[in-house]
Amino acid sequence: MIESAPYIVLLMAIWAIYGGLKGRHERKARTLRSEAAAAGLTEPASLHPKIDPARCKGCGACVSACPEQPGHFVLGMIRGRVELINPTDCIGHGACRAACPHDAITLVFGTERRGVDLPLVSEEFETNVPGIFIAGELGGMGLIRNAITQGRQAMDVIARRCKENKATGDWLDVLIVGAGPAGFSATLGAKQHGLRYRTIEQDSLGGTVFQFPRGKLVMTQPAELPIVGLVKFRELQKEELLAFWQKVERETGVEIHYSERLDEVHKENDGFRVVTTKGEYRTRHLLLCLGRRGTPRKLGVPGEDQPKVVYRMIDPEQYRGQKVLVVGGGDSALEAACSIAEQPDTTVTLSYRSGAITRAKRKNRERLERMVEDGRIDLLLKSNVKEIHPDHVVLDQEGERIEIPNDAVIINAGGILPTPFLERIGIEVVTKRGEA
Repeated sequence: MIESAPYIVLLMAIWAIYGGLKGRHERKARTLRSEAAAAGLTEPASLHPKIDPARCKGCGACVSACPEQPGHFVLGMIRGRVELINPTDCIGHGACRAACPHDAITLVFGTERRGVDLPLVSEEFETNVPGIFIAGELGGMGLIRNAITQGRQAMDVIARRCKENKATGDWLDVLIVGAGPAGFSATLGAKQHGLRYRTIEQDSLGGTVFQFPRGKLVMTQPAELPIVGLVKFRELQKEELLAFWQKVERETGVEIHYSERLDEVHKENDGFRVVTTKGEYRTRHLLLCLGRRGTPRKLGVPGEDQPKVVYRMIDPEQYRGQKVLVVGGGDSALEAACSIAEQPDTTVTLSYRSGAITRAKRKNRERLERMVEDGRIDLLLKSNVKEIHPDHVVLDQEGERIEIPNDAVIINAGGILPTPFLERIGIEVVTKRGEA
C-alpha cells in the first residue's frame, strides 16, 4: 500500500488538473454562449451542426475538429455535452460531423426562427426532376471547399450513369451551367471522365468569387480538384485564387464558354433541350452550379434606379472622397463599409434593419466594431432606407426620419433564389427550418 501511494497521488494530481481545465473550458463556453445571446448572435448563417443530446457522450472530438478553432469557439462543452455556442461563427465545414464517433451530429439548414429556401435534392445531388442535378451555392453550399467537393461528386454520379447511357449524335453527356467553384470542379471532372460536355458561364471564371471585392481574403480549406489533385490552400486573396484557377484552366485544356447565359430548359426524349443566349443543346444530364446572388435583392424605394446605386462593391478606391451609404448586415456589407472607410476623405454610413449584426463572420464584426469606435463608420441599426435622392438619402430609424448627404449607395441585401426559373422547369423548392 505504501509503495503504491506515490502513484495514487500522481493520479489524483492528474485528475485535479484535468478537472480544473475542464471547468475552465466550460466556464468560457458558458460566457461565450451568454455573450452571443445578449448580442442577438443566435442564428447560423447557413449549414450548421445540430447536436443530439441523447447520443452525445461528451468526448469533445467535434470541438477539436472545428476548423474555426482555436480563434473562434463555435462548439463548446457544457454539462458534459457539446453545444453550439457561437452559431454565427459556423462556416458549414462539416468537420464536426465527420469527427463525432457517436453519430450525434446532423448538418442542417435554417432554424425554426429563420428558414432557408433550397431546391430539393437527393444525396446524389439530383433534383426531383430526373437528370437535373444541383451543386454548390444554389444548393446551400457557399463554402468554397464544400462547393468544389460537391461539383466533383455530382460529376462522379453523372459519369457512372453515362456508362449505361452514353450520348450519341449531337447529344451531350452533360451540360454544366456556371463556372464558380462547383462548376469549375465539375468541368474538370467531366474532362477527367472523358464525357461529352459543355460548360457555360454568363460572366467570368470563379462565379461569385469573381464578384468579391478586390483583395478580399477567401477561406479555402484543402480541397481535391479533379485532374489537379489535392490543393492545400488556406487563406489567400481573391486574385490569387482566380489566378490559380486560370492557370489550371490553361494547363488542363478544359473548355468553358463565357458570356453565355441559360434561358430555357425543355424535357426531350431521355434528356433535355437547353436554350442559351448563344444556341441550343441536347443533353442527357444538366448540372446547375448557379450562384444565389445572380439577381440582387432590391429595396424597392424611390430613387433606387439612379446610376449612383449599385449592388456590389468591386474597388473601394473608386469611392475616395465620397459620402457613401452601405445597406445590409452580412459579410459583403461589412467588408464594403470597412474597405471604403479606409479610403481618404470618405464618410461611410452602414444601415441595417435589425438590432444586431448577426449574419457576418466574427472577423468582419470585430473590424466593424473598431471602425465604429474610431468614428470612421456611422452604424444605424434598426433603420430602413426610404428615399434616394441625387445628393442625399432619407432613412427611418424606429420612427425617426434621418436625412444624410450622399454621393453613392451600395445595397448588399443578398440575392434572390431563382425560384421562378427552378419551378418553371419542375424543380421543387423547400423551406428548411433546422432540417438535414
